[in-house]
Formats: sequence, C-alpha cells, structure tokens
Amino acid sequence: MTFADQIIDFNKNLVFSGRLPDGIRIMNPFRENPEINGIMEQFYKKYYDDHSRRRMILGINPGRLGSGATGVPFTDTKRMAEKCGISIQGFKSHEPSSVFVYDVIDAYGGVKKFYHQFYISSICPLGFTQLQPGGKEVNYNYYDSPALTKAVTPFIIESLRTQLTWNIDTAVCYVMGTGKNAAFFEALNKKEQFFEKIVPLEHPRFVMQYKSKTKEAYVDKYLTAFEL
Repeated sequence: MTFADQIIDFNKNLVFSGRLPDGIRIMNPFRENPEINGIMEQFYKKYYDDHSRRRMILGINPGRLGSGATGVPFTDTKRMAEKCGISIQGFKSHEPSSVFVYDVIDAYGGVKKFYHQFYISSICPLGFTQLQPGGKEVNYNYYDSPALTKAVTPFIIESLRTQLTWNIDTAVCYVMGTGKNAAFFEALNKKEQFFEKIVPLEHPRFVMQYKSKTKEAYVDKYLTAFEL
C-alpha cells in the first residue's frame, strides 16, 4: 500500500464508539458526507501515492469548514481548487486557518514539495460540535472539557499508533497550538513515546485572528522549525 492508500483506508474506517458528554456530537465527515471521500481520495492519490518518508504535523481536531468540508486538514474548498487543482462542486468553504497554512506551503516551495515531505493530521482525527441555545452547532475541541478529553484519549492513542505504522519520521513532530494542544500532546508523548521531539507552533487560527498584521513572522517561524 502506498502512503495514500494507508491514509484513505484510515479515514474511511474512522469510528468513535465511546460515550460523549451530553451536548457534544462527533463530526465524522467521511461517514456523514459521501462526497468528501471522493475529494479526499483525489487529494491523497495526487500528492501521497508513493512510499516516501514524511514528517508529521498535528492540528487539534477537524473543524466544520476545513477538513470537515474537504476531508483534508487545513484545506478549504478555495485552496483545494486554487492550490491543489481539485474542484469541488455544490458548496464552498473559506477557512482562515487554511489561508495561513497555504501561505506556509507556498513559502516552503509549493504543494508538491511540501506534501512530499510532510503529512498533516490531527491529534484527534475526528471533530466535535456543541449545540448552542437556539440550535446552532459550533466547533468544539477535544480539550474544551475534561470529560471529553477523558472520553476520547483512548481513541487518540489508537489513531496515532495506527498512523505511526506508516512511513512516518518519528524524530520530530510539529504540533499546531502552543497552549492546551501542545500541553496535552507533550504529556501524552512523554507517556507513550510516539516521537523523540515535539515542536509546538502557533495555531494558524490564532495567527489569523490575533496576529494577522505580523503573519509573515509566523510563516518564517514555521519554515525555521521545518529546518530541524
């Protein structure tokens, strides 16, 4: 199996069978929207259909407008079309985090070079939503409540162990999110010994929301970290 085959098989078979806290819903785009599987397969077959060794970058968990819409972390429909050449019909999504990630990818040398050397995933490969008063669903992170963190930790460990059976370089892992995400994963990694070194980087959403005027400095920080 190529790297692409392993990712596609992993995504299609993602199932969380644990019990979630009240008011929290699991978001599994690969089961909820069959069209996403086709998009996801096109992407990984285009950029990962080989046996090359890659370094891992971990986000938090999928959001509704990023991989919740495309099946690919930090890639909205606009970036999918403009940067990856994969058009998506019927709906559009714009995710600020995706804008930053593709600025990094462009600065690194473009999609072919970047995806040949890096694999982006999430600490928790499925997302969550919370139902707000009035019926609106909003993104929810695995670390937003102790009860949810406890419920999904075995699933997180199992999912990471599966991915690390692929051709992943375990010398270093880059974690998007220097606060709770990095703290959780550094503690988990100390126990499970997934990677030799963890490098926390500011989350793309944080950069775009709070540091957009100095975005290029954070792009440079990512590029410097990737030289390790």
